[in-house]
Amino acid sequence: MADLSTNFLGIRGPNPFWLASAPPTDKEVNVRRAFEAGWGGVVWKTLGEDPPVVNVNGPRYATLWSQDRRVIGFNNIELISDRPLQTNLDEIRRVKRDFPDRAMIVSLMVPVNEQSWKDILARVADTGADGVELNFGCPHGMSERGMGSAVGQVPEYIQQVTEWCKQHTRLPVIVKLTPNITDVRYPARAAKAGGADAVSLINTINSVMGVDLDRMVMSPSTDGLGSHGGYCGQAVKPIALNMVAEIARDAATAGLPISGIGGITTWRDAAEFIAMGCGTVQVCTAAMVYGFKIVQDMCSGLSNFMDEKGYASLADFQGRAVPTVKNWNQLNLNHVDKAVINQDSCIQCGRCHVVCEDTSHQAIWATKDGRRHFHVNEAECVGCNLCVSICPVPGTITMRALQPGEVDARTGRVIDGSYANWTTHPNNPMRPACA
Repeated sequence: MADLSTNFLGIRGPNPFWLASAPPTDKEVNVRRAFEAGWGGVVWKTLGEDPPVVNVNGPRYATLWSQDRRVIGFNNIELISDRPLQTNLDEIRRVKRDFPDRAMIVSLMVPVNEQSWKDILARVADTGADGVELNFGCPHGMSERGMGSAVGQVPEYIQQVTEWCKQHTRLPVIVKLTPNITDVRYPARAAKAGGADAVSLINTINSVMGVDLDRMVMSPSTDGLGSHGGYCGQAVKPIALNMVAEIARDAATAGLPISGIGGITTWRDAAEFIAMGCGTVQVCTAAMVYGFKIVQDMCSGLSNFMDEKGYASLADFQGRAVPTVKNWNQLNLNHVDKAVINQDSCIQCGRCHVVCEDTSHQAIWATKDGRRHFHVNEAECVGCNLCVSICPVPGTITMRALQPGEVDARTGRVIDGSYANWTTHPNNPMRPACA
């Protein structure tokens, strides 16, 4: 069987699945249950200075549902741990003692003050924890206090605090990045410049989930008022993957270890993050929706996938997809795809025709010989993939690459198999400068 074990910054674990810093990792009883269920590690819910923060005693979560009422997005306004710091530290020490083979990372957030970081780092190191994660991502509550994303949005602050932490602890330092920024590469570069051993991302996305139209108040609300919160769950996965890929392929941060976070719900999600360069993955919403034992399905699914593909260890496919991520101007403009509809599995629903006719290129005909029959008009098809995206029967519509010697019926151009991108395209007025 495939080996799922990890060695991330010298921190070993039986599998790459860590519980992210969040309500599921707030107490000893939760973390023990998680380890007993099979999680490879946890990031303990963010600790701060005493006195503990105060959370609202009302709705902290809001949900985005699919049409069949599956949870695909979560919003929360919960803050960092509202329990005394020493209580958390005592529990961390006991759990790490009893589960020495599991990764124990402690998330931290204190004011941008060197002494504050020095003091809390020493107390965490005394617990036997394996590493610390600097929470520079929380977009609500703590950011209004000058912490969380208020730090994560300023690269200079990230570098400064990271340097302090590297000076005052021997524990591996992971910097957790906020997605609430224009270009995630700059905070990642700042973390690396400060000496960070790794980055983790993404933290939650600033959001308002909705409005109660009967009461005309935002949702959720406490005593008639609400606040922006952090958005997470399955729906944020594409955003998270993009930001992970940007860091993995950036020359300034290439090789920087990454712990991936954001919408990881299945083994397939985890495999995609690993293929995009992550050494471990962190899960929160899926555990909050399905419980801790979901990790067992994740482990078995990932193991079966690796066996099927012949990957003996995670390292065999970690980062394999990163070289395929390019800027748009590097895409091959000589390549041509055409849609193909499998008539044997087509259920004649007509959705492909409707969307192509109304919103795309009018490239799918609806009749043949006077009968209902959906097929592609290659003279109009631009290979946009819209029909594939909306077809309800997997594999019924696919894309076929035209081969050298074939003629593109839309343009009349003979495919020659050569590569050319925007920097060399005759329509590019800046072509000489690009060359």
